[in-house]
Amino acid sequence: MKKQEENFEKVKLSGIGMLIFNLIFLAAIVVAFLWIVGANLSSPLLAVLIIADIILFIINIIFYCGFIRIEPNEAQVLVFFGKYEGTVKENGFFWVNPFYTRKKLTLRARNLDAEPIKVNDKNGNPIMIGQMLVWRVTDTYRASFDIDNTSMPIITSSGFHNKLNSKMKAYEHFVKVQSDAALRYVAGTFAYDNTDNEDEKLTLRSGGEEINDILEKQLDERLAIAGIEVLEARVNYLAYAPEIAAVMLRRQQADAIISAREKIVDGAVGMVKHALAKLSEEEIIELDDEKKAAMVSNLLVVLCSDERTQPIVNTGTLYN
Repeated sequence: MKKQEENFEKVKLSGIGMLIFNLIFLAAIVVAFLWIVGANLSSPLLAVLIIADIILFIINIIFYCGFIRIEPNEAQVLVFFGKYEGTVKENGFFWVNPFYTRKKLTLRARNLDAEPIKVNDKNGNPIMIGQMLVWRVTDTYRASFDIDNTSMPIITSSGFHNKLNSKMKAYEHFVKVQSDAALRYVAGTFAYDNTDNEDEKLTLRSGGEEINDILEKQLDERLAIAGIEVLEARVNYLAYAPEIAAVMLRRQQADAIISAREKIVDGAVGMVKHALAKLSEEEIIELDDEKKAAMVSNLLVVLCSDERTQPIVNTGTLYN
């Protein structure tokens, strides 16, 4: 079974208490040194006491290396000569074994607003798609030991190497690469729209929350190895690639025109049918098949025409 994060259960003392103890310890070492120098002791004993006092002073300095400070939504991974001992997440000021190697991590949420990338959808059409991602580190063991979190050093304005920022930049790079891979997978699984296949209901353009849920699931699977949790993921940019955008726009316009024409024709046929039924029901006029055909033709022209029709007044009989 793969090892996961564990809480640090070994010696962890109050930082304030140990700080006071170290100061008293240091004062005692100084007083002892002054007494040794002023005492009338034999040379061998004097040398032994001075060496012992120096050793105690070195121990006191080493003790100062055991202080750790944990701020809200931060953690420190403790390693003792290569062995993982646990993670401290409790906020406060503490003292631990100064020989522990400490890896500081931030557990705060971070954003990734990825630039749109060019991919091919399910139908092979080149599209531009981008995403927005909110993530954070949840498993400090995996984040520290299961991926390479080394990166180029970041130099602050004061000139010091900021190890925490360097490490988090490495995580950001890992998240960026994996999020691009997940986005390419989702984009290649679905079509941009369903113009070619009306039976394909779920598309990138119309999928909405379903596409976002699929993207989030893919990201969770890919980032779990690094102990990273995806809080939110969504497609925030979707368009055809520039080289086919104009052609696809005309195609969409044509589809819209055809759809509108179908509705107009359906409505016109219904109105003509209703008009003929009304004339027959009210017995206003008797029309033979030829006159009905002429009337249907005229009404369809009036109802379906893009231009405003000009009426022609018949001054003779209906049958002339």
